[in-house]
Order: sequence, then C-alpha cells, then structure tokens
Amino acid sequence: MSRSNAIALPILTAIVLALAGCSQSPGPTTPRAAADPNSPTTVTVAATPRTPDGAQPRLASNPAQIADDLVADEHALRDPSTGEAALVAAAHRQQAAYRALGLHPDWDGAARPRIPAALLDTYDRNVDARRALNAITPARTTLPAWRIAPPAPADQLLGFYHQAEAETGVPWNYLAAINLVETRLGSIDGVSTADAQGPMQFLPATFAAYGQGGDIHSPHDSIIAAGRYLAANNFVNDHDHAIYRYNHAGDYVRAVNQYAALIGGDPAAFAGYYRWDVYCRTTSGDVLLPIGYVATAPIPVADYLATHPQ
Repeated sequence: MSRSNAIALPILTAIVLALAGCSQSPGPTTPRAAADPNSPTTVTVAATPRTPDGAQPRLASNPAQIADDLVADEHALRDPSTGEAALVAAAHRQQAAYRALGLHPDWDGAARPRIPAALLDTYDRNVDARRALNAITPARTTLPAWRIAPPAPADQLLGFYHQAEAETGVPWNYLAAINLVETRLGSIDGVSTADAQGPMQFLPATFAAYGQGGDIHSPHDSIIAAGRYLAANNFVNDHDHAIYRYNHAGDYVRAVNQYAALIGGDPAAFAGYYRWDVYCRTTSGDVLLPIGYVATAPIPVADYLATHPQ
C-alpha cells in the first residue's frame, strides 16, 4: 500500500491487494479511479491455459473432499521428495482451496473436522486470513490495468527480508507477509490512482522519505524501505499499530498477522505462497491473472472471460 511518513505524508489505504483478489480495501482516501472506456486496452496472456479446461485448478464438488485434497497438498508441500512440477501444482490447488473455503463459512462444519491436528493451525490461519481480506475487497466488474510477471527468485527475496530485519529490527516474516498481500511477492506491476508503486506499493513521496535514494520498483530497495517505515511507526512496541499505518484497515492487520505467523513458523509456508497465482475477485467469481497478463486499461470481466476460460 501507499505509505505515510510518520509525521506528515499522506497514507492511501485503497490500493492493490494481491491476495485479496485485486480489489481495493476501504479507507479514508481516494479509491482507484475508473478508466476511460475509450482508452486502448492491451491484453497478453499465456498461449495456453494451465489445464485443458481452464486456467484454475479444479476442486472437488464438496467441502469434505476439498479438505481431504488440501491435506494431501499440504503434505506434498512439506515433503522433500516432491518435485518442482508437483510442488507448483500442489501450491496452486492449495491457494484455490483456501480461496473457496474462505468464501464459504457454511462449509466449516464439513471441512474443518477433516484436517489433522498437525495442520489445524495452518488451516485456521489461512482461512482466517482469506476471510479478513475478503472483508475489505468488494467484487469488481473490471480486471485491473496491471502487468503480471514472475517474482524475484525466492532466495533473493528471503535475503532482502532478512537484511531489512537486520537493519531495522522488523521481523522478516512480517515484511514477507506484507509483500505477499500487497503484490503477491512482486508479481503485480501496477500503479494506483494516487501513484503508489512497486513491490511494496509506496507513494513516491513516502518512498523518498524511507528509500534513501533507492528505486521504488526494486524489490530490495522497497523491502528495506518498508522495514524503515514500520520501524519508524514503532513496530517494536506495537506491531499492530505499525501495520495499521501501512494500511488503515483492521482486517488488513489481521491478515498480515496470520500470514506472518505462518511464514515465520513453517518454512513450507513461504515456499507454497511463492508459487501462488494472482487472482482477482469479480462479480463473475475468482479470475486468475496468469504470468504474462498485460492490460493498459481496466477490462470488463465478461470480455476477458469470453476468451480466457477459468
């Protein structure tokens, strides 16, 4: 999200939320403006969908089976013998399952009892984070003017988070969680109406105060700047307040805390999240925006779905 400096710079709380499904969170500032309907639109996507019948992984038709399949994928993500292709597939199904479960509290009675005790904390935190983000992301009628690209290498990102922790005292897992929620670890390249930019979504004026001459679009520079910003807002004594300063929404704080706990407590969590896709929550349901998606102006959801089955 866009930032304020600890004294005077304005904060914008209505920017992109990668995990929230690319809708905007409510806040005291101007939301993303609608595009001029006459503006040109460019869309480029992967040449073929991920599966024969659409972009998204197929889930079971009942919540108990979704939970059973999710458990299998959680185990696969923690198994050192799982190959990369299988890890990617498991992470994609994991993400889709948590998104579906997050939308259906009425499934809890059927799904949650299927989760073994060893995975119950993982399940509860992921579902709660998803529901917190749903609460601040109304469904859209258009897809955003973004470019979706691969994130920086995972080891590189982890190095940046740890460097920021060493320099600022802000735990690395909180920086990773914010990076995850803001831009899906840098996969989303988009600019807000208020000009918030880069992997950690800074206003240029705020970045100038905390970036120390760096590049707002650099994962390294923006992650370090985010650590400085959170430290300046007293993260060490009141981390909820500092996160709230990052985005003025209690549900945002709740989601970041849940993902931070998961990332900090289980190495498999970040590895799974790193392989997640970018989704947009729309009036027609979740829409996956694959790596290679490029749009110069918002696209009506129906127009996109006509040529990109989900």
